[in-house]
Amino acid sequence: MSRLKDKYKEEVVPVLMKSMGYKNIMQVPTLDKIVISVCTSEAVQNPKILNQVVEEITSIAGQKPVVTKARKAISNFKLRAGLPIGVMVTLRKERMWHFLDKLQSLAMPRVRDFRGISPRGFDGRGNFNMGLKEQIVFPEINYDKVEKIRGMNISICTTSKTDEGAKALLESLGMPFRTR
Repeated sequence: MSRLKDKYKEEVVPVLMKSMGYKNIMQVPTLDKIVISVCTSEAVQNPKILNQVVEEITSIAGQKPVVTKARKAISNFKLRAGLPIGVMVTLRKERMWHFLDKLQSLAMPRVRDFRGISPRGFDGRGNFNMGLKEQIVFPEINYDKVEKIRGMNISICTTSKTDEGAKALLESLGMPFRTR
């Protein structure tokens, strides 16, 4: 079992029940899934770039991502509908807990000039979205094999219906939010 999941069960649930006023343990918000997605504009000219992106995301997430395709054509970007343009992977259960632990304890401290995560990434329904500008902050990525630095979007979906409940959950799990 993951270290972060143990912390959730033993420490976070009692604290959230007391602070948020939940009467039943099933009301306490928990993590539902984490979605990692990468979209590259270079894939329009050279679709083989996606193979390297798939390898990098596979090593980061621990499972193979799905190649996503463009939904509609945009002539200014020379993009046609159905053209492969990015990758995404959905993590659940143990892989989700391991990834969040790795993100908080290994990757975020390696971000240059890191002052915390902006708390404005909540969507109003208890989900949190954030972006990373470099994939090289993860220890699995070999810096010598990286051709180009790419960013990624990370969406953390919770069972909370409100942003306050989701923020309390993520803060108690150790997510370093900015205070200002």
